[in-house]
Amino acid sequence: MHEAMVAESIIDSILSQVPNKHGRVIRVVISCGQINAINDEAMKFAFDIAAEETICKDAKLKIKHIPLKATCENCSKKFNYDLYDPCCPKCSKNDIKIGEDAPLLLEEIEFEEN
Repeated sequence: MHEAMVAESIIDSILSQVPNKHGRVIRVVISCGQINAINDEAMKFAFDIAAEETICKDAKLKIKHIPLKATCENCSKKFNYDLYDPCCPKCSKNDIKIGEDAPLLLEEIEFEEN
């Protein structure tokens, strides 16, 4: 369960970026690509555990999955790649070139001031 290491890293990043640690974090948004093996349920569980006894306790974690981009080598159509339907939506061929997967990013931190 690498989600625990990712969650701890996110909490460490938040704590290192907060100039004064008097406010409370109420919402955190991260994004990741489709191939990145983040399980939403495991990630939220790990985040809640890592956030205990920090200003992030009880913060809501939102995970945005960035679609993987692909280009059809047959008709040149660019589209969001679907892992469960790996064919071009225009010509239905599966001769496609897959782009880079989006990295895991900490996008937003929302605070509630005391």
